[in-house]
Amino acid sequence: MATLFDTTIGLLTGSQLEDNLEEMLWSLTSIFHRRLTHIQKLLDDNEFEVRESLAIQDGSEVASVELERLQMIGLKLWDHRDAFEQMRDLAVDHFSAATGSPWLPRTGSKVSHRGLTSAVVDSRAYLSAKRRKETEVHCPEGTRIAFSGGDYHAYDLIWSVLDATFAKYPDMVLLHGGTPKGAEMIAARWADTRGVTQVVFKPDWKSHGKAAPFKRNDKMLETIPQGLIATPGSGITENIVDKARKLGIRIKRIGA
Repeated sequence: MATLFDTTIGLLTGSQLEDNLEEMLWSLTSIFHRRLTHIQKLLDDNEFEVRESLAIQDGSEVASVELERLQMIGLKLWDHRDAFEQMRDLAVDHFSAATGSPWLPRTGSKVSHRGLTSAVVDSRAYLSAKRRKETEVHCPEGTRIAFSGGDYHAYDLIWSVLDATFAKYPDMVLLHGGTPKGAEMIAARWADTRGVTQVVFKPDWKSHGKAAPFKRNDKMLETIPQGLIATPGSGITENIVDKARKLGIRIKRIGA
């Protein structure tokens, strides 16, 4: 993996294509993530087939052999998933080291079935799992702390407040909007560094148009977070602050 990243960096650094370096490294990491997503779908299909096979077991050798075959396929897929998770996570580490930014998928979740350390969960998967009250990788348990902010770059101040919050709530789960710059990017980088699970609530522009960020705020507050940390931002940030206040959620303002 180190050779793969070093070669890509070496090819683009100092050339006219250097401005594309971060995007290229993101895409390189995404290759492993997309393969992992595909394998997970195959695993889900295999689980369904195993359940169907179990339901029709009649004691015959044919049915028994077929069930064993499906189970062996499942075990092989589990091994493949674990291997691609390790490669994806290693690529994420190299991406962060090279760019100084956390790697986040543009859709879906980034979780590890070996544990939830520094996981990044898509809000739709989280809310769906929460409604079903399932304790699974898409519904991390812990004290939910929401974070919202705009083009605000008080790096040390943001980290200081998040560190203090983490000290108070060691099981903290950080909820944020996944903005690739400004305060939310700094918060995501903090969570990645501290090994804190993130649930990313990205606006659904396709469904809600200009109202998407405000609908996203509503979805975030549906989780009833323990508190909200807010930095200076736009009307979108003020919207979630006002709504959180009406719900009785504690608010910590940074730089206000």
